[in-house]
This record gives sequence, C-alpha cells and structure tokens, in this order.
Amino acid sequence: MDLNYSQEELAFRDEVRGWLNANLPQDLRDKVLHYGELTREDLLRWHGILAKKGWVAPAWPKEWGGTGWNVVQRYIFEEELGYAGTPPLIPFGLSMCGPVLLRFGSEAQKKRFLPRIYNGDDFWCQGYSEPGSGSDLASLKTKATREGDHYVVNGQKIWTTLGHYADWIFCLVRTDSNMAKKQEGISFLLIDMKTPGITVRPLILLDGGHEVNEVFFDNVKVPVENLVYEENKGWTVAKYLLGHERMNTGRIGASKRELAKLKEFAARQQGDDGRSLIEDTRFRDRLTRLEVELMALEITNLRFLDRMRRTGQPPGADVSMLKIKGTEIQQGLTELAMQAVGPLAQPCKAVDGYADFDAYTAALAPRYCNFRKTTIYAGSNEIQRNIISKTTLGL
Repeated sequence: MDLNYSQEELAFRDEVRGWLNANLPQDLRDKVLHYGELTREDLLRWHGILAKKGWVAPAWPKEWGGTGWNVVQRYIFEEELGYAGTPPLIPFGLSMCGPVLLRFGSEAQKKRFLPRIYNGDDFWCQGYSEPGSGSDLASLKTKATREGDHYVVNGQKIWTTLGHYADWIFCLVRTDSNMAKKQEGISFLLIDMKTPGITVRPLILLDGGHEVNEVFFDNVKVPVENLVYEENKGWTVAKYLLGHERMNTGRIGASKRELAKLKEFAARQQGDDGRSLIEDTRFRDRLTRLEVELMALEITNLRFLDRMRRTGQPPGADVSMLKIKGTEIQQGLTELAMQAVGPLAQPCKAVDGYADFDAYTAALAPRYCNFRKTTIYAGSNEIQRNIISKTTLGL
C-alpha cells in the first residue's frame, strides 16, 4: 500500500484545511481546544455550517447529499476536522441511523428522516444498552407489543449519550420473547422523544459532567411505520449499525492533535535538574510507543476503508480492531498527560498569589476520568476480542 498522498489528494487536503481555518468559528474552536462544554446549540451550529457547505455527510450517496468523495478524501476530511479542533459531528443521526435507513429503511422513511438528519433539524440518540444488557446486548428486555397500528413500548435504556438533547431515539426492543435464540425476536424502532410516557433522567459522571442519561418508557405508543426493516429482525440492523459505530471510535485526527499538544507540553516542562520532560528516557519511550501505535492504527484504518471502497460491503467483525486500539490509545494519551502534568493536573480555581492553570492542566483530570469510558462503549474491548476470536480467527 502506498501511504503517500497524490498531488490531487494534497490539493484536496489544502482546500479542506483552508476552508476550516476560514469558517470554523473561533469561539467553537476555543471551546474544543480548551476542553469546554459544548451545548446543543454549539453542536447544531457547527452541523449547520457543514450542511450549508455540503460536507456534513460525505459517506452518504450523492442523491441524499453526499459529497461523492472517495475513501481517501473522506479520511483526509475526518483527519483535518480532528486537527482543526472542530466540535464533533454527533454520530447518532449522521453515521448510525442515517446509514441504517439508507440500507434497510423504506422509501417513506428515507424521505421523512434523512433530509432532517442531514440539515440538523432532528437531534438523535441511541437506545441500546439497558441495566444488565450492555456488552451482552442481545439480552435486552425493553418490550414492544403490537396493538393495531402502533407498538406499546415499556422498559428502560441506560447510558444514553446526549439523550437530554435528543428529538428522536432509535431503539432495540423485544417484540417476541418466545424465540429460541436471544438475538431473534428483537426489532429496531424509531421513537419521537416527545411521545408521552418517556422520561429522561440524568446520570452525572465521575468528571462531574452530564453527558449520559437513563431513559424510561412507560406505555409509549410508537406508530408501526417507525419499524425499520422487519419485525423480529432488528439484530441484523443492530450488527450493521455497530460496525459503523466501531469504525468511528478510533478518532485518529483528534488523537494526533492531543499527541502534538502532549509533546509540546513535555518539551517545556522542566524537572529539578533543569532538563525537559521530553529528555527523560522512560517518558520518551512511552510517548514513542504511543506514537507508533497511532501510526499503525492509521494504516489499519486506511486498509479497512480501502476494502469497503473496493467491495461496497459494510465493515466486518474485524473492524473491532480499530475500536480496541483506538480507544486504548485515547486512554494512553490521557494517562501519559497526567504523568507529564503531575500535581498541576488537579483542577482548582485561581486564588491570590496562585496563577491560573492553563486550560490543558486544569481540564486534564476530568478528561482523564471521562476517557475511562472509551474501552466500554460500543461494546467493551473484552467483548470485541471475543468477537475477533470467534468470527475472524475461528477460535
């Protein structure tokens, strides 16, 4: 594989980089680079800017607003977003529900939902995990009973990211409890979050942030036309969606940005002997190992994208490699940053005679705590290794 970009690809990269520099609002850039809290309005504002440019859903078919970029261009675009420090494009609509509808949705569902997802008119969240049904997702118990032209949904979802912002939620529900295999009897429903009977309750994380929620369904009526694909065949949809979700957990561009920031900090952080931290052999060895792993992840990601381009097939089970290594690298960067910053990592308010910590040091401890989740979401890394051993290695 030739890992060098062609002249045309370099020109495309420069075009994207120049446009981002000119059009990413400075206040949004500062929030991202300084680890500030992004509001619903912040996220939708950036979504709207990219939608107006026509760059919000590059992987979608052109007839639904896609760019027609090839796999390398899409990769360059994602990498430049990470480098620039843009707010994240929330994946639940664009990268998860959207591809599901394109693959399994009816024409009526596509026409109803896809334009609103593209334009950011609807904010989506994901209803998969439940108490006792996280990594073992097929054991879910939220029940949907067919009553005429609608389903009645009862149950609970948990760890629902940004559910307090959401207009819609896509849910896995059990529509038949008598199937021999627990993966059978599951259906995929689209549910309006304003429907009576839905309650959203916040879960405050270790870093003090409100990012995830519990969602309760109490006799929630969902029209039958909101069923995606076939009743009791939702596991097929779920596997397809999870493949796309795991493709998006590597966050290579953002990790490169954090690695550069860590290098810069370590170069100016001096010890008692007057030497910079980057000159410490043990620290430099750990830093170099992380950098090599990130390079290997990037190459592996390109290989998957190239295969998807050539075959037109969705990512297979071996895409779990990207999820495992990508999230471990993200955690490794926060761990090494905590070592580099040392006691300065303790966040506090400025007082007389004590200078403000810069944004990097002040936000590091909460960020470290928050990133403990990365090896758990989208299926824990232990489960991912089991998937690889069974489906790819045949063990």
